Amino acid sequence: MTGVTETMMSETADNAAPCKRILLKLSGEALRAPGSKDNISPEIVARIAREIAEAQQKADLQIAVVVGGGNIWRGAKASVRGMDRPTADYVGMLATVMNALSICSAVQEAGVPCHVMSAIEMKNVAEPYVRNTARDLLRAGQVVVFAAGTGNPFFSTDTAAALRACEVNAQIVMKATSVDGVYTADPKVDPTATRFDSISYEECIARELKVMDQTAFTLCKDNKKPIMVFDMHKPGNITRALLGEKIGTIISI
Repeated sequence: MTGVTETMMSETADNAAPCKRILLKLSGEALRAPGSKDNISPEIVARIAREIAEAQQKADLQIAVVVGGGNIWRGAKASVRGMDRPTADYVGMLATVMNALSICSAVQEAGVPCHVMSAIEMKNVAEPYVRNTARDLLRAGQVVVFAAGTGNPFFSTDTAAALRACEVNAQIVMKATSVDGVYTADPKVDPTATRFDSISYEECIARELKVMDQTAFTLCKDNKKPIMVFDMHKPGNITRALLGEKIGTIISI
């Protein structure tokens, strides 16, 4: 399969398309240092921000970010323990705002303009999400961090990432996780599991591979948004992925 990221990079270089636009999905849990009681590690956030800034500065990219809130709160787990599910999910959305503000501040410290846009209005700390404004900011070379998920309960931040990617016309969704791609089975459970360099949406479905939740995955599939899954814990991987290096697994048609 022709490398999706290589194709996109060449289109940008030939001016056949605008600067490459990427939706980067970050796990909230990745912002917490292993074994730490702190929900957000300033050191980890700073490292992630430096890698985002480095890629944006090197290639004049248009980078949008969606971050989860699992390092602070998980609505689904709270609802199992008796909390009303919509309320639990709204609390989780607020957790993503805290993570988004942390990332935005660190990206700015790294020398790149950055804005937080929230699906839940909180004008003192974030701009309300407006699609056209987000696209204008991206065109101007500013990193945009989308917070508060979709603004609705019962939807994951993976779904928010897929939705925002479609809305702002991102050319690829990059899912930064704790594993280095998509495997035939869970590599933490099955030592014989092998990693795919590339795989189709249909094969993921047929093999019942858990890449994203079903709603998010279907949004990407129906709107032909390739998904890259890669390990965000290896230093430099975020920059390499954003710059188009073939790491992890690419999921496409």
